[in-house]
Order: sequence, then structure tokens, then C-alpha cells
Amino acid sequence: MNIKIAEIEHCDESLIKAFERLTPQLSEDAPIPTAERLQRIVESHTTHLLAATDEDGTIAGVLTLVFFDIPTYCKAWIEDVITDSAYRGRGIGRALVERALEIAKERGADNVNLTSRPSRKEARALYCKVGFEEVPTTVFRLKLH
Repeated sequence: MNIKIAEIEHCDESLIKAFERLTPQLSEDAPIPTAERLQRIVESHTTHLLAATDEDGTIAGVLTLVFFDIPTYCKAWIEDVITDSAYRGRGIGRALVERALEIAKERGADNVNLTSRPSRKEARALYCKVGFEEVPTTVFRLKLH
């Protein structure tokens, strides 16, 4: 199988349908993004939405890479890495992460962060294989909505 990794440059029906299919595979609680939200992401200068597509153009996986500058660093953050269950075990997640890391280097990021639930054993093993290290920190969250 030949998989192509590319940045999504426009929001269309196939992208919307892909997220309807993929989002529940990430989390049962995650809201499925609207067309408007996906359009904002695609148009953003700080966000890169990557997709892995097969020969037929079917989106087999996605990854979101976000950049933000703070006084001490230029940081990149990887979020919502999803490989369709029908395509798992074929290196798609790794290819998405490696492409995201290339973009982060090109953009001058000082580091790349991500979080992963302990229950996502395969994902966590992948992140370690490509060089991520678990750091002694705790994420704090305040839900606004």
C-alpha cells in the first residue's frame, strides 16, 4: 500500500467525512469537528493539519501540529493523532509524526510536545520509538465550555 502524507490545504466534504469516521476512534467523548472548525484550522498560520491518504485518496489518518511562541521558546504541539482502525499496523501513525517533526524543525521549533493517555499503549510506544521522552510534569486543565 502506498500512503501519501500531505498538509490539508482546503476543507472539503471528504475531510469532513473523514473526521466523522476518525474522531470516535480517538475518543468516544471528543466532539466531531464542524466544517467551520476544520476550515479555521486549515486557514490558520499556526496550525498544520496533516493527512495520510491511500492510493484511492481515502484519508487513513490525521495529525494536527500547532505552533506557538512564548518568550522562552518556539513550541510545537502534536494533537489528535488518529489512524483509522482499518489501516493500523502499517506505519501510518509513524509517518504522520515524522512529517510533523520535519515541519517543526523547518519552522524553527525548539521542542515538540504531546500528551497521550496511558490506555493508548500502541501510540505511546510509537512516540518513544521516534524519540519522545516522558517528562515529569502534570497537565492542568480548566474547561471553559
